[in-house]
Amino acid sequence: MSSAIELSVIIPAYNEEQRLPKTLARVRAYLRLAHPASEIIVVDDASTDGTADVVRAAQDGAPELRLLSHRDRNHGKGWSVRTGMLAARGRVSLFTDADLSAPIEEAGKLIAALDSADVAIGSRALDRRLIQVHQSRARELAGILFNRFVRLLTGLRFEDTQCGFKAFRTAASRILFEQQRIEDFGFDPEILFLAKRHGLRAVEVPVLWANDPRTKVRMLADSARMFADLFEIRWNAVRGRYPRQAASG
Repeated sequence: MSSAIELSVIIPAYNEEQRLPKTLARVRAYLRLAHPASEIIVVDDASTDGTADVVRAAQDGAPELRLLSHRDRNHGKGWSVRTGMLAARGRVSLFTDADLSAPIEEAGKLIAALDSADVAIGSRALDRRLIQVHQSRARELAGILFNRFVRLLTGLRFEDTQCGFKAFRTAASRILFEQQRIEDFGFDPEILFLAKRHGLRAVEVPVLWANDPRTKVRMLADSARMFADLFEIRWNAVRGRYPRQAASG
């Protein structure tokens, strides 16, 4: 592998023993062909199954695969993404869900968008014809309602902030993850709010997507927490917890 890493792929993982073997094989196959100067970082968020063992087994003959694992407690997806992003060494960093709801092969779309942007976010809403397997109607309606609150409380104008498939120019975007405070599923609007606050350009890119019914997002409990997180973003901004400063890169 080249000493200059071009792409870091971050996979947050909590109890992903069953899905990770296939996911890692697919990501590695894609990177070998499309982005050979790459690394894969799996962040094990205090899993209680064999997630870490699966990654260790896959590391045999795969120097590009890194495992960041801790055991104190489960923090949340936002914490895992932040941990992986701050450890990334690639010029571009991309995080993807362990279920690959957005196929890893769609990464090229986001990376190409970074030619003229600092942040590229995968979107299910820009072209719904690309959705291969839909969520339940209740979840889709909840997502639409959440997006309206995102617009109201943060001023963001994206159609879909929650797709777990986003890419960043690493150096320019580091400040976003240094200032990120939300550790669970509501971290996506916070990251995009911070990008706007620091003058980074973020673009929305339609991607293929297929719902996995084994999602870790709980319809009621996590949705309520995500709505509360939007108010936390506003409160953090008012309290000066997101100080503006020049982003590097």
